[in-house]
Amino acid sequence: MVRHLERSVHVAAVPAEVFRQLDDQTRLAAHMEKPSTMMGGGQMNYEFDEDRGQTIGSHIKMSGSAFGLHLFVDEVVIERTPPSRKVWKTTGPTRLLIIAEYAMGFEIAPDRDGSKLRVWIDYALPADLFGRAMGLLLAPLYARWCVGRMAKDAAQDFALPAHGAAGPAGSS
Repeated sequence: MVRHLERSVHVAAVPAEVFRQLDDQTRLAAHMEKPSTMMGGGQMNYEFDEDRGQTIGSHIKMSGSAFGLHLFVDEVVIERTPPSRKVWKTTGPTRLLIIAEYAMGFEIAPDRDGSKLRVWIDYALPADLFGRAMGLLLAPLYARWCVGRMAKDAAQDFALPAHGAAGPAGSS
């Protein structure tokens, strides 16, 4: 059974600028490289092929930990249409806790004074009884956090500083 979750935000930049930023997986998913409550204090590290996840067929590998358990996933880019769309999915065996295989992506469209960004995930729950039970409880929360962070971080990276304060680019 495939489950779907998405989040849309307005980004104060033209689609080409937004795509350029999100095409860099380390910027798109920077939230995964920092220890967080959602990762049980763990974090993920990236390993890229020579195309750095920026061509169809390119691989993005992530390994790390969550709640003290080792995780691993190999993703492959299956669609890439600058400046409007990119999709990647898991390939081969994965070692995840509450989500099994998944496909993720983003779409960017011109919108008023910038772009509309839609980030989404389609995922399956693990097959084993424990993983499936935990997935039923926690996967929707995790998926909301993940796509929400991607969308929010992109919007913040292009936001104008408020009241002369330092801009949020590079922070999350």
